[in-house]
Amino acid sequence: MKYLNSIGKLVCLSIILNWAGMETSSAQVIKATVLKKIDNGQINAHYVSNRAPLQKAYFVKLPVGSIKAGGWLKKALELQRDGLTGNLGEISIWLSKTNNAWLNKEGKGEYGWEELPYWLKGYANIGYMLGDKKMIGEAKFWIDAVLNNQRDNGDFGPAVERKGNRDLWTNMPMLWCLQSYYEYSKDPRVIPFMTKYFRYQLSVPDNKLLEDYWENSRGGDNIASVYWLYNRTGDKFLLELATRLDQNTADWRQANNLPNWHNVNVAQCFREPATFYLQSHNPQDLAATYNDFELIRTVYGQVPGGMFGADENARKGYDDPRQAVETCGMVEQMTSDQMLLGITGDRFWAENCEDVAFNTFSAAFMPDYKSLRYLTAPNMVISDGKNHNPGIDNSGPFLMMNPFSSRCCQHNHAAGWVYYAENSWMGTPDNGLVAQLYTEGQVNAKVGSGTRVSITETTKYPFKDQVNFTVNTAKSVSFPLYLRIPTWCKDASVKINGVPVKVSSSTGEYIRLAKTWKNGDKVTLHLPMQLKVRQWAKNKNSVSVNYGPLTYSLKIEEKYIKEDSKKTAIGDSRWQVGADPEKWPSYEIHPASAWNYGLIVDEKHPENSFKIIHREWPKDDNPFTNNGAPIQLVAKGKMIPEWTVDQYGLCSVLPQSPVKNSEPVTQLTLVPMGGARLRISSFPVIQ
Repeated sequence: MKYLNSIGKLVCLSIILNWAGMETSSAQVIKATVLKKIDNGQINAHYVSNRAPLQKAYFVKLPVGSIKAGGWLKKALELQRDGLTGNLGEISIWLSKTNNAWLNKEGKGEYGWEELPYWLKGYANIGYMLGDKKMIGEAKFWIDAVLNNQRDNGDFGPAVERKGNRDLWTNMPMLWCLQSYYEYSKDPRVIPFMTKYFRYQLSVPDNKLLEDYWENSRGGDNIASVYWLYNRTGDKFLLELATRLDQNTADWRQANNLPNWHNVNVAQCFREPATFYLQSHNPQDLAATYNDFELIRTVYGQVPGGMFGADENARKGYDDPRQAVETCGMVEQMTSDQMLLGITGDRFWAENCEDVAFNTFSAAFMPDYKSLRYLTAPNMVISDGKNHNPGIDNSGPFLMMNPFSSRCCQHNHAAGWVYYAENSWMGTPDNGLVAQLYTEGQVNAKVGSGTRVSITETTKYPFKDQVNFTVNTAKSVSFPLYLRIPTWCKDASVKINGVPVKVSSSTGEYIRLAKTWKNGDKVTLHLPMQLKVRQWAKNKNSVSVNYGPLTYSLKIEEKYIKEDSKKTAIGDSRWQVGADPEKWPSYEIHPASAWNYGLIVDEKHPENSFKIIHREWPKDDNPFTNNGAPIQLVAKGKMIPEWTVDQYGLCSVLPQSPVKNSEPVTQLTLVPMGGARLRISSFPVIQ
């Protein structure tokens, strides 16, 4: 419940600034307000928001196409397009256009379950964001097939049955694909299609509704789509359906337990009670989501990087930072964070989204995004094709960087960065805009009384501490602009057209700037970054090191060994006949330097134990690599000889800190955790 305490009192500060160079002699008025939580008493007049009786939204997701990524984030999307995501159609058998159940009106075919929509929800949105005609055309091929093959009873997609019951999970991610497509294209077929399908769902009796493991866990995704449609049509039967879906979904409201401990389910489904809270108005539903988040991290998440140890399932006794999480789990956690921002208005979810994106998700891929691994851990000193079970829950080559593995992460990873970009800006109830996730790019949206503006954002965040905004508008327009202040930032400052705005902001707040904006107005946000050492008392008193939103890891020299990707694929992976493993190789990554070090940390002033080294921005615009890291830290430590690789081929569990040690002091280089494919991110402390 501690995260609920972020809701604080409103602190207002109105500032009147006299500006030089005004066209008239009157002063321009700027109202700067600092608040813990925005007011959701109004409803955005320009974008679809929650319709009564649903709770009013705090933030409104802008339609797909409103935001264009820039900088390193655009580069990541381009790498995905040119890498595995953009070419998965020639690799994965599940995307084959022959005998595919997604292309058959009766839903019959050898290939057809979650894989196609998992991939499509990211692939299509990357195409929309980059304006890539080839990707948009390929996405429309699959979307058209879905829309044209709805069955007479309203059902659609692969006719998968489990124990005599229709498996509805397979359609849930496809509904998300349809929603994005509609927001982008306004295709009039989508709304009646979804309406007909949800009427079919309403006809399914309770004893056959969401009975299988996956759909039973993930019913919240179905509810989110029902609300998406309800907010556009107002059909009352949809609220009845949402109630039944909630009643037949696994119980994510248990006080000290979860219905299952599968990592993707936890990251994806813990949001279900908060989703239904929109309709129930029961604060216990909202609290349940916070409790689920805290429970998994209290027991298995005493590690940096925003996630928890569940590789594939969380297990008692396996809570060391060498425990990993699926790439799918990272994508779903980031998605949950983005959705919960709008539901709760709590900027905490933006913080966690950044933590996962910057420090965990980016390290799950080869730098060229042409392969990925199923599992990634905060402490990871080998990434190979061996079986590390029972050190990790999975049996098989689950640490291998492989484009041919697996059925889920290989496809679902596509949505991670593009959803992040799409939620970097949001609409506000008072017809303004809020910068939630700072990244270079541009937002184009209606504000105020309906004027369309664009705001260009330039920044090297999270590697640099300044974010610049330029307002582009054909005419002067009055609207509020909100800026999120991260909890790690103590002395944020704002300038408008070079003039300081004296706001008394503290950490974890929003600054609301309300004025009549003119074309070319510039806002400069400065977010000074501080070094911080975080202790993980429940995990051997280990520590992690942060500089701003970035967590730092020991720099381990990485030796890449090219392997045959078909021979090193996970057992349930399947690929197309013509797929070329030479074109799409897999890689093992082995350590080429020692990793078993503890840090020497000044107990009273731990920040003094590190030196910050700023380096040139990488020419390839990809900062998430060891060589391209724009910031490094220099630290001191000692080797711990007894901390070695164990019988499972993993780094053994952390030694208890403080560690008594007579080894010589060594200078260590720390690099951003998100660029380190091998890393030690939770460190023992030398006494």
